[in-house]
Amino acid sequence: MAPQSNRSDAPDVSYVKRSDAPEPAVPRADARRNRARILDAAREALVAEGTDASLRAIARRAGVGVGTLYRHFPTREDLIKELVRESFHALTTRAGGLGADVPSLDALATWLDDFARATTMYQGLPASLMATIADESSPLNVACHDMRQAGAALLRRAQDDGVIRGDIDDTDLFALVSAIGWAAEQTATPDARRARLLKVVIAGLAMRDAGLAMGERTSRST
Repeated sequence: MAPQSNRSDAPDVSYVKRSDAPEPAVPRADARRNRARILDAAREALVAEGTDASLRAIARRAGVGVGTLYRHFPTREDLIKELVRESFHALTTRAGGLGADVPSLDALATWLDDFARATTMYQGLPASLMATIADESSPLNVACHDMRQAGAALLRRAQDDGVIRGDIDDTDLFALVSAIGWAAEQTATPDARRARLLKVVIAGLAMRDAGLAMGERTSRST
C-alpha cells in the first residue's frame, strides 16, 4: 500500500452548512448515480493511497462537487465504513456463486484470491472503525460475520471432499491470506506476488493428490 497522505481535507463547514443558498432537489436516480461514482472513486483511491486519501481528490475523480460527497458521506469514516461493508457483501455473494459445479479446491482458491485483494482496503483502517467491526451489535460486524461464514463454508466443503487438510480452521486460513495481502502490497508487483504466495499456501494446505492436480491445472493455464 502506498504511504498515507498527511494532507488535510476537512470540509469547509461554512460551505457545507450554509443555509442561505439551498441547492435544487436532485432526482433520486441522479443521487444514486452520484453515490455510486463516489464509492467507485473512493475504492480506487483507498487501494492506491490508503485510508488517508484526499476526499477532495475523490470528489474530483468521481466528477462531483465536494459538497455532494459530504451530503452522501458526512465524514471520512462514513465513507470508509460503506466501502468495507460493500466489500464484505461482495465476498459473501461471490462465495455463494461458487457452487457445486466448481470443484471445491478451485472454488476455495478463487475466493481466497478475492479475499486477499480485498484486504488491501482493510489495512490501515481507523481504530474506531475496527472497533465497529468488532462490535457484535453493529451492521458492519454482521456483514463481516456473514463474509467469514461464507468463506468458512468453502473451506469445509474442500475438507469434506478430502482436498484440504482437516487440521486448519477458518481463523487460521483468514490470518494466512490476510498476511499474503499485506506482503503483496509491499512490493512493486502486488498482483504477481499475491498470486504466487497464495499458490504456495494453497499447495501447502492441499492434500497431496489434490495439490498435484491443482499444480497441473495451473501449469496448463500459464
